[in-house]
Amino acid sequence: SILKRLYKISKEERGILFIKDEQSWDKFVISVDKEIKIQDLLRDELGFSARSISRLKREKNIYVNGKYTKPTLHVDKGDIIEIPIIEEGSDFEGQDLNVRVLYEDFDLVVVDKPPFMVVHPTKSHYQNTLANHLSYHLDQEGQDVRVRFVNRLDMNTSGLVIVAKNAYAHHKLSSDMSDKLVEKEYYAIVNGVPDHKEATIDQPIYRETEDSIKRIVDPRGQRSITHYSLIGSYKDCEGHLISLLRISLETGRTHQIRVHMDYIGHPIVSDELYGQLQDNLIGRQALHARKLVFNQPRMKNEIELVADLPDDMVRLLDKCEKI
Repeated sequence: SILKRLYKISKEERGILFIKDEQSWDKFVISVDKEIKIQDLLRDELGFSARSISRLKREKNIYVNGKYTKPTLHVDKGDIIEIPIIEEGSDFEGQDLNVRVLYEDFDLVVVDKPPFMVVHPTKSHYQNTLANHLSYHLDQEGQDVRVRFVNRLDMNTSGLVIVAKNAYAHHKLSSDMSDKLVEKEYYAIVNGVPDHKEATIDQPIYRETEDSIKRIVDPRGQRSITHYSLIGSYKDCEGHLISLLRISLETGRTHQIRVHMDYIGHPIVSDELYGQLQDNLIGRQALHARKLVFNQPRMKNEIELVADLPDDMVRLLDKCEKI
């Protein structure tokens, strides 16, 4: 795959210019490897956005060998560029909500979001959100950074969420997701047993009205591609059949997995919005964002993270007889 080939490229070929041991949450440190204009280095070699470069120029926030330097000037091989990260932190109220952190570095933090937790505060959920916990966590670490979600999950979906600590990391990770360079894997428990052990659902997803939460498969929608494979099938205590699926996405539409599973006649267990059976076996849709594989924004090394199946989905399967 493209993803695996990218990971095999040597550091020299990737053009890594960030000095690993000098990086921090509030500073970029770059070792120049050739004569080049600073803004070309930032844009073309390191992937800074045009907006970020304009801001650095406006705030006079680029230093070469300890001295402020305009981004339009050239640097030479061996020069050291330092860029302080200066921005206001988020104003979310910090709350310790006991969310498990699976990975953290100077650019990002990845957490295992529990079910029934909203990611971002809203008028109806201003507290007890993932953003509230992350504000608490970052404050405890002494890091005054803005909480930027790279991916989001529905309130009742559990699993891995990436949070960027700076605009650069958010831009790089978001771009990688758009370019399909981030591998995402989900586990879902669905009603019934699919006809095929492995299959691809390639059906457009459409939102009928702007104020509608629900999506449907419709030719007017955007192309949406979901791959699934059957891990195991079970019979519950009432004789109903359910299946555990491994799911990966080529596109990232809202509610994509839930819409596609319902479309093929195997809605996710306890999905009140799309489920055909109002079984309510675990009180929320049995969907878990299990795995992420991506490149670290500055250093480009592969990061692979797995969040174990949550307790409520484990208990559901334990109550059933495998067939």
